[in-house]
Amino acid sequence: MVTTDWQSDLRKRGYRLTPQRQLVLEAVDRLEHATPDDILTEVRRTAGGVNISTVYRTLELLEELGLVSHAHLGHGAPTYHLADRHHHLHLVCRDCGDVIEADVSVASGFTAQLRDTFGFDTDLKHFAIFGRCAGCSSAATPDASGGAATEAGPTDADRAAGASNDGP
Repeated sequence: MVTTDWQSDLRKRGYRLTPQRQLVLEAVDRLEHATPDDILTEVRRTAGGVNISTVYRTLELLEELGLVSHAHLGHGAPTYHLADRHHHLHLVCRDCGDVIEADVSVASGFTAQLRDTFGFDTDLKHFAIFGRCAGCSSAATPDASGGAATEAGPTDADRAAGASNDGP
């Protein structure tokens, strides 16, 4: 059982698996890529008395201990997932918000170039790439000039020409 692993992982580091820590770990495990607010909502299904500061303190400790990891997938709060899962990149669709996990090996050429050129070692577990998923890309309708336009607004070419969707 996974909680047994959490218990021994914490004990090896001199900590106990308290009910709050277990609830937070279970919520992170269930939700994947969850914000602290999402985790609080999930924890409160079982323990209504837990507050957001408990969730934040618990996440901070669990990250220091290497049990959870966070990533920034946008302008909001960081999202958390279990650290024992493989390291991965987060591909975030700007249209629908889906998060696709990609193995870090797909960026090996890029990270090698950063290391060779700048002496910079990347930490890809916190890395998010924003774009458009396959489903949203195929749903985009071509505009009159042959480029892709979406309901989201003008294309880069439209912006360069001074056009907008705000009307005359």
